[in-house]
Amino acid sequence: MKAKVHVFLKPGVLDVQGKAVEQALHGLGWTGVEGVRVGKTIEFDLAAHDRAAAEAEVKAMCDKLLANTVIESYRVELT
Repeated sequence: MKAKVHVFLKPGVLDVQGKAVEQALHGLGWTGVEGVRVGKTIEFDLAAHDRAAAEAEVKAMCDKLLANTVIESYRVELT
């Protein structure tokens, strides 16, 4: 089973990298762009066949390592 985890800063947490990208886009002429947020995607194969167990396992990984849940939120996709 393939897992894909999308991690983003929570609303209200200053996204310095997102702000830099937004300013660069404005500098290149895309002035209508606002609220840029930069995140990360982590993809991996998971040796699980039960979808519910796989989802619980990936959420545990996120809570313990892949995301800083104090300032980040995450979304899990399993295929």
